[in-house]
Amino acid sequence: MAEAVIWIPLLVGLLAGLGDTETQQTTLHPLVGRVFVHTLDHETFLHLPEHVAVPPTVPVTYHAHLQGHPDLPRWLRYTQRSPHHPGFLYGTPTPEDRGQQVIEVIAYNRDSFDTTRQKLLLLIEDPEGPPLPYQAEFLVRSHDVEEVLPSSPASRFLTASAGLWEPGELQLLNITSALDRGGRVPLPIEGRKEGVYIKVGSASPFSSCLKMVASPDSHARCAQGQPPLLSCYDTLAPHFRVDWCNVSLVDKSVPEPADQVPTPGDGILEHDLSCSPTKATARDFLTDALVTLLVPLLVALLLTLLLAYVMCCRREGRLKRDLATSDIQMVHHCTIRGNMEELRQMAASREVPRPLSTLPMFNVRTGERLPPQVDSAQVPLILDQH
Repeated sequence: MAEAVIWIPLLVGLLAGLGDTETQQTTLHPLVGRVFVHTLDHETFLHLPEHVAVPPTVPVTYHAHLQGHPDLPRWLRYTQRSPHHPGFLYGTPTPEDRGQQVIEVIAYNRDSFDTTRQKLLLLIEDPEGPPLPYQAEFLVRSHDVEEVLPSSPASRFLTASAGLWEPGELQLLNITSALDRGGRVPLPIEGRKEGVYIKVGSASPFSSCLKMVASPDSHARCAQGQPPLLSCYDTLAPHFRVDWCNVSLVDKSVPEPADQVPTPGDGILEHDLSCSPTKATARDFLTDALVTLLVPLLVALLLTLLLAYVMCCRREGRLKRDLATSDIQMVHHCTIRGNMEELRQMAASREVPRPLSTLPMFNVRTGERLPPQVDSAQVPLILDQH
């Protein structure tokens, strides 16, 4: 009862906080085919005066979802390392996602149980400028996904990638955690990272260095555990440790041949004598049925007759057995049989006098050689039986 009294004011305060929260709205402009990153900072959601800094120890968690739906859209992801770190909404919209989308974000203050709601109005549009048909994806082993999402590490990666490419403007197309691609969670050892895939696009063709890295010879060396072929200087090192065995190049400058759309017909096949089905000849299955049924029955009948002959017609009989037995053995057998019958008759009647061989020679106590007063043959074996 006391616990219920304690929890009631907390629930009332939480509901009151939810009712008093003012929904903030922010308009963002993601571009189709370009990576979109939005940082969820604690300063944006905590109601503090301007001159008061946000304490770094305030734990805040976020929950984001598409308005009217329980989850985010398929192109958008959310990540946050811990309640003391900022959250990130990131992804790359596709042409099917073009238009307007509203994302609702709810921030929870784990210390004061305050909640703040914010709406993100996403106006997804097509990018300006030339298309980027040449795309390269790198696997960076030295970073986690939330370490690359801020603007400064991303710009540093683009600057370092420019040394591997032909002169031209580079754009970030996509950032994906290696865990989303089937990677394993690293051991809790210092320096181990989850890894992140970074896709970069450009209007300039691939350099000879990148083509050599993605060549079949490099893949063969990687399969044997050797480093791949790299003809240029690794400008990404030492800030970014790239797995050069997992570099993939995509060239969209050459349009793919359009698939031929089949024309619907009337559904009636043309008459062709060469493809007409052959007529099946009539067949009588009576013989097959008789063979299937009668052959097992005949075999079973033969086995039954053979067993009956062995069991009934091959017995020797007592007369033949007695004639084949010697006379001495027969007399011995008859004597034993007669003695057995006599013992059975004596056991059937208790009135038979006791055999002399069972009487005592003398009385142990008195030393007299007279039979005892009580005949033990008349005493029951179990005293309870009378």
